[in-house]
Amino acid sequence: MKKTKYAYTPLVFLLALTTLFIACDKDYVSLDSDISGQNNFGMSDSQYEVTAYTKKLNPVQTNGLPSNLLGYYNDLAYGSTTANVVTQVTPATYNPTFPENVRLDSVVLTVPYFSTVTGQKDGASTYKLDSVYGTAPININIYENTYFLRSFDPNSEFNSAQKYYSNRSLSETSQIPLSTLRWAPLQSLPGFIPSNEEIVQKVGTELTRTTPALRIKMDTLYWKNKIILKEGSTELSNANNFQNYYRGLYFETETVADNGSMMLLNFGSSNAGIVMYYSSPPTGTATERVTGNYKLNFAGNRVNFFENNFTKTITQGNPTTGDEKLYLKGGEGAMAVINLFGGTDIDSDLGTQTAFEDFKNEYVETDAAGKFLKAKRLINEANLIFYVDQSQTLGQEPDRIYIYDTKNNRPLLDYSFDSEDKVTPNNSRVNHLGKLERVSDDNTSQGVKYKITITEHIKNLLLRDSTNVSLGLAVSTNVNIEGVSVPLSILSSENSAVKTSPVSAILSPKGTVLYGNNTADETKKLYLEIFYTEPNE
Repeated sequence: MKKTKYAYTPLVFLLALTTLFIACDKDYVSLDSDISGQNNFGMSDSQYEVTAYTKKLNPVQTNGLPSNLLGYYNDLAYGSTTANVVTQVTPATYNPTFPENVRLDSVVLTVPYFSTVTGQKDGASTYKLDSVYGTAPININIYENTYFLRSFDPNSEFNSAQKYYSNRSLSETSQIPLSTLRWAPLQSLPGFIPSNEEIVQKVGTELTRTTPALRIKMDTLYWKNKIILKEGSTELSNANNFQNYYRGLYFETETVADNGSMMLLNFGSSNAGIVMYYSSPPTGTATERVTGNYKLNFAGNRVNFFENNFTKTITQGNPTTGDEKLYLKGGEGAMAVINLFGGTDIDSDLGTQTAFEDFKNEYVETDAAGKFLKAKRLINEANLIFYVDQSQTLGQEPDRIYIYDTKNNRPLLDYSFDSEDKVTPNNSRVNHLGKLERVSDDNTSQGVKYKITITEHIKNLLLRDSTNVSLGLAVSTNVNIEGVSVPLSILSSENSAVKTSPVSAILSPKGTVLYGNNTADETKKLYLEIFYTEPNE
């Protein structure tokens, strides 16, 4: 289906003229000589069919994540997800020497939340927690892990890194036994609720202030036996010996009365870890005990486990016809696959034309080999508009969704053309990956639509003879992550068109339901919309 509209306005003229002046691609130079004069700047728009379908995900790889989810989240559209974490710990220094008659005074475990400063009050900073979902209490149990998290896969041909998946799998045939993770709790936190309070700690005469965090005082006798009394042993002499001796911690959460909260934790922070504070008798004429500390960092392998209890059944979509609805859910959930122009590309059959070849012929002239010669139309903007099915969502939709090249597992060209906001990631790259438009300014009101701009991607298809690859669409907790992270594997996906999941999608518990290309509601139907300028012949 193709729909064309014409609009001649001064604003459109200015937009088109500005686009010509700022165009940096040398391939548009020839177009400049063909389009001249004020009357030639009429902007038109066309709509092109796409095919989009739901891709239900198998377990996703979760070691190597930059942060981790912990807690319980109930998605009103899909059902509940429980997130647990197992992590190795590594001493900050090896071969420690502790004082004579040492006494272990306290042991504190700290994992910071993601937070932003909102102001000052009574000399202390006030904070707002980021990426905390829900406000109800959860129960947290912490166990000693007795399963060795190896770094390399012994079954790989080139000693590749071991992959761990969200359902505790190492491969299709093996799993981490739950009994090795969970056998006797070291610490329990019933009715835990994340707090945005600044942490103030006094060590000796020093007062320190740190950002809000999951902070737990742990049993001193346990850590004395595990660490202090092992002074001089081979277990504390190097990383390999220590990780074989002490295999880490397992954080397990559970719901309270079918409700709870989930938090994104920064295990990689310099403030994260387990600190053992000790002291020894005063020396010489001193009267104060001599203090010191020993730290274990959350370093090495760290894996997220997801337990889904979905009330909505997510089925695999139809790649041929596309779907009426597209189901997007973070974690071990679902995404959508989008094929522009029906997924067709340039072929070698000179007797037929594919949908993509028809499109290309409308916009550029090519030589016999299909290489770009000259532009017929100047593309000003290309968009995919995704409407939210408000009958299935209740204001819990994610603010951001992310689109990417599934063949090469990388962002689209538009991603690098857009500006990054490191201070407020939720406002980053909004020209390419438009934020959710809601019915009101209230961020809990129902979503209306997302606008995803893929102008540079479409130009690249026309001017660079690029392959018309399948595109993936997923929810996102922070679109900035995709610029620095490699997408992670999906278990048993060798024969699938989609073999990886974006990292920011794995780290989001949220979901949404969008209208696809196969809906009967024409006002909500998914199209590729292109605004272009062409000369008057």
